[in-house]
Amino acid sequence: MEEGYQNRTAFIKGAKDIAKEVKRQASKKVGRSVDRVTDEYSKRSYNRFEEDGDDDDYPTQGSQDGGYYRGDSQAANEDEGGHSDSTEGHDEDDEIYEGEYQGIPRAESGKGSLAGGPGSVRAGAQQFTDVGVSEAERRKDQEELAQQYETILQECGHGRFQWTLYFVLGLALMADGVEIFVVGFVLPSAERDMCLSEPNKSMLGLIVYFGMMVGAFLWGALADRIGRRQSLLISLSINSIFSFFSSFVQGYGTFLFCRLLSGVGIGGSIPIVFSYYSEFLSQEKRGEHLSWLCMFWMIGGIYASAMAWAIIPHYGWSFQMGSAYQFHSWRVFVLVCAFPSVAAIAALSAMPESPRFYLENGKHDEGWMILKQVHDTNMRAKGHPEKVFSVTTIKTVKQMDELVDIGTDTPVWQRYRMKIMSLSQQIRNNIVACFSPEYKRTTFMLMAVWFSMSFSYYGLTVWFPDMIKYIQKQEYDSRTKTFTKERVEHVTFNFTLENQVHLQGHYFNDKFLNLKMKSMVFEDSVFEECYFEDITSIHTIFRNCTFVASLFYNTDLFKYRFVNCKLVNSTFLHNKEGCMLDFSDDFNNAYMIYFVNFLGTLAVLPGNIVSALLMDKIGRLRMLAGSSVISCISCFFLMFGNSESGMIALLCLFGGISIASWNALDVITVELYPSDKRTTAFGFLNALCKVAAVLGISIFQSFVGITKAVPIIFAAGALAAGSFLATKLPETRGQVLQ
Repeated sequence: MEEGYQNRTAFIKGAKDIAKEVKRQASKKVGRSVDRVTDEYSKRSYNRFEEDGDDDDYPTQGSQDGGYYRGDSQAANEDEGGHSDSTEGHDEDDEIYEGEYQGIPRAESGKGSLAGGPGSVRAGAQQFTDVGVSEAERRKDQEELAQQYETILQECGHGRFQWTLYFVLGLALMADGVEIFVVGFVLPSAERDMCLSEPNKSMLGLIVYFGMMVGAFLWGALADRIGRRQSLLISLSINSIFSFFSSFVQGYGTFLFCRLLSGVGIGGSIPIVFSYYSEFLSQEKRGEHLSWLCMFWMIGGIYASAMAWAIIPHYGWSFQMGSAYQFHSWRVFVLVCAFPSVAAIAALSAMPESPRFYLENGKHDEGWMILKQVHDTNMRAKGHPEKVFSVTTIKTVKQMDELVDIGTDTPVWQRYRMKIMSLSQQIRNNIVACFSPEYKRTTFMLMAVWFSMSFSYYGLTVWFPDMIKYIQKQEYDSRTKTFTKERVEHVTFNFTLENQVHLQGHYFNDKFLNLKMKSMVFEDSVFEECYFEDITSIHTIFRNCTFVASLFYNTDLFKYRFVNCKLVNSTFLHNKEGCMLDFSDDFNNAYMIYFVNFLGTLAVLPGNIVSALLMDKIGRLRMLAGSSVISCISCFFLMFGNSESGMIALLCLFGGISIASWNALDVITVELYPSDKRTTAFGFLNALCKVAAVLGISIFQSFVGITKAVPIIFAAGALAAGSFLATKLPETRGQVLQ
């Protein structure tokens, strides 16, 4: 009898030991899968092991609140039986290793868990309760992790590691700045190579914004699920591949498709880069260094302008394979613009994932190792290699993901389908969480601020160059020469004809040989027995003219250049195929456009410097609202821009002032959302930014040459509304990163 009692006592003690060890392992989320306990006690209920007997002899596992640093590790080890949480140790009594998952007993092994029994009802109620408890525990874990993570970053310091990452992520941000300018710079040349109509040109200009909108939303959401580094590498790879292809494809449709996917790739750059970098910055460094990072967007614009200036006008940098394949200098420019993205991929491959992402997803060891790398790198650079990383245990967040047993017999395609569906559901939940009661007000306020700023900024930055072109056109038209009722016979024209209008003229037996026609209009004129050979034309129209017994040989005078004309016994031989190149003097206009964009991009340098130096001193909200108000006031100076130099000066003024508000908006967006929703929210807001940009560009362009008042009122009103709403956002200066 006594022997049986001792056996039963030993049995209960052994069972409780197993249960406690399993509970401790599960709370740390070290394991990745759920295994059935296969020992002789596996058929007994886990709840019974918890409730039977006296627990005083078997103390429960302590929380992770203590023992973060090496100074506290001794007490932690005493509570946990000598185990270490940062390295793998061996428990000689239970033969269980640290970091090795031992499995959790199945719920159906407990009493009353049979289908249809009363236990199933209790299990359902318990599961419903556990979800709320788990969510509360997760929130508490996130708050504790945020506080501890800030302390750890203080210990790691700010040094070589952060500066290395700064330049690596700067290349990715630079690639985004380049992408904005590529299509605008190549459009004048590409439209002639591809014979683009006005609707096609407009679509090509807007397709990049559409691609970036999709990319920002997609990659921002994925970065919260699969990691910042991995998402950024994939997005930059897509951008590089399709940027490379777009420089070689010949057709308009394929070029449009490649630029669309290139935009989708680079769209993830901004939301991921700022979130990624912020998670390596301590509280007092975050605002300043995120603002310094914004300078690489400016560098990208300068790079694109300089490369366009140096490459595109040199049409000699080209080769041609018949009339079917042409590779002109603008394609070389497109190829060169892919270099920042390629360089970013190469550099990013040597950088680690964000440790905050790992810790938020329960990966303690991976996060600890990266933080130790940050600490050791900075200490060696500062000349203190002897300093030891004192953190032994870091708080990890309780995970709520459900494990789905797919099975080994499931087809591969179905496994991927289930993984994609699970990932899509997680992304959807993250997006919905941004509109939960806790974040709903913040999200809607930020949506309004992002939309108003993007609408005015992108609308005006495109409106400025269009206004400069309009002013140039007005000045050019003022020099137009008009000839009326002239009669020309037996004359050979072998020189350039430019900016002339000929009305009611009569041309008999004249020859037009090897010449260029630019901005020429022939109206109500008669060409009799005339010969046209090797003609290259641009902006040339024959309207209500009559051609009698005339011959066109090797010209680009296609049918669309003849409006309401009569062709009597006239012949076209060997017409030039495709659209012709621009004239050499048009390169002066190209240089002007590149120069204007170069100056406009360079003008944001003072604003970047000021915002970086003052961001942590005056706060994000004051920077955002103050810069928006000054930008709003500067819009009214546009009424005085009646010349090229005046418009260029106003463009530089507006860009230099408004960049500070963009920097502040980027910083405050990063800091207002928790780490598990940060890139999702940032990507969503950045996608909204591109929608506002397309709307602003379309509206502002429609008023070029009509009135200045409407664009000015729209821009000023949007900026005023944005600055007012910005004051309603919470200030994040001095707060730990959520």
